[in-house]
Amino acid sequence: MSGGRLSVVDAKRVIRALERAGFVVDRVVGSHHVLTLPGDPSRTVTVPFHGSRDLKPGTLRAIIKQAGFTVEEFRQFL
Repeated sequence: MSGGRLSVVDAKRVIRALERAGFVVDRVVGSHHVLTLPGDPSRTVTVPFHGSRDLKPGTLRAIIKQAGFTVEEFRQFL
């Protein structure tokens, strides 16, 4: 995955960006939202949702990797 600085974002904004990319919320398990890509069940992304707290950079990078995007591709959906 290519580098680059990630902006600070909260889980709500990440979920909206993933929905713009075609993902849909499949289920909510506790404080985690599980999103899947219709037609490709192997692309499942789990986003921790803890109110308005910002996601840590490592967590955000892991979410981007799970979704199958590069940082630059993900930025387009923010």
